[in-house]
Amino acid sequence: MASSGEHDRLTRWRKNEAALYRVVPYGGLALGTLLALVAPAPHHLGALPTLAIAVAAGCWVAWFVTVHPGWQSRRGLMAVYYAGLLTFGAALVAASPWYGFFAWIGYIHAFQVLPRRWRIAGVTATAAIIATSQGGGLVIAMSHWPLWLLLVLFNLIVAGSVSWFAIIAEQEDAKRRRLMAELGEANRQLTETVRENAGLHAQLLIQAREAGVLDERQRMAREIHDTLAQGLAGIITQLEAAEQTRDRSADWRRHVDNGLALARESLTEARRSVRAVRPESLETARLPDALVELGGRWSDLHGIRAEVATTGTPRPLHPEIEVTLLRAAQEALANVARHAAASRVGLTLSYMADVVTLDVRDDGAGFEVTDQPTSREPTGGYGLTVMRQRVTRVGGELAVESEPGGGTAISASVPALPGGAG
Repeated sequence: MASSGEHDRLTRWRKNEAALYRVVPYGGLALGTLLALVAPAPHHLGALPTLAIAVAAGCWVAWFVTVHPGWQSRRGLMAVYYAGLLTFGAALVAASPWYGFFAWIGYIHAFQVLPRRWRIAGVTATAAIIATSQGGGLVIAMSHWPLWLLLVLFNLIVAGSVSWFAIIAEQEDAKRRRLMAELGEANRQLTETVRENAGLHAQLLIQAREAGVLDERQRMAREIHDTLAQGLAGIITQLEAAEQTRDRSADWRRHVDNGLALARESLTEARRSVRAVRPESLETARLPDALVELGGRWSDLHGIRAEVATTGTPRPLHPEIEVTLLRAAQEALANVARHAAASRVGLTLSYMADVVTLDVRDDGAGFEVTDQPTSREPTGGYGLTVMRQRVTRVGGELAVESEPGGGTAISASVPALPGGAG
């Protein structure tokens, strides 16, 4: 706001200065003519010659200043104009000392039309003409030339002081205009930067939204695999077993009840996954207890002995870390049930200073581990891939060791982030 007000003041000052530059010469010429006719000075030239010179001076100013205002930027042409202005001023003062009011215009126009190095000469010549007017005319001033020189000196001191301040003001004005131009350029660049930042911000919002959508899709894919896919596979296994034991009522009922329990559990976990809520087992128990419960239910369901052990000092972990380890255990056990044909499985949860490790070992058929993990595994599933994505997502590592006939060992190591850590 301050810069805008200052700019407005400068604009008004330049308009007033331009008006003064154009109008004042005619006022000084009119006043000098009126006084020369009403109160003629001694040794005046006469009315008609004086009026003729005054009309010529007015036409000179009108032609260069009023009719062609654009000529002010043409320094060479304006030097001719100023020389003519001084000539007319000297001639009018010689005709009548009252025309000092017109000759005084030389001070103003020196700063308007002359280059800086010629302004002192213009001011000095104008001071000499004004001193002649103040001395009573050319004849009287020359007869008392010491007094005339004193008047010239006085006028030079006064005009020089005014000129000095005018030069300083002009330099400050030029500096101010330069600073305002630089400020305008800075504002333009700032506006351009803000516009570019707005575009980048919009682009970042789009990318963040797309990344959020992709992340949510990946999360839902993992949750569907860990809940619905595993649950459906277990239900199918129980229904197939029930089909084979149709003639044994007790076994048939047991398999059907197991299938119903799996269906209810899978439905509950699916709903919790949609709401991005932790598995129910972690809501009601700590991670070691949840693994013990998982191993017991899995062992009862598949008839394979599962042993769960914990080493180190259990402590609360970040919810995402605990969910990752629980899901890894679920996937590892599901793979054992589907592919390993094992007779025993061991799960070991190890709490260490910086990491927590879950090891799952079985004595099943095993498989050939390739150097580069692929999206589809030799068994035809995606379990290890999903498990690896989960573990990597929280900054952990997944290692798989297996060979045909030698069982399988899976180790998931994740950072031991404390509960509540971001």
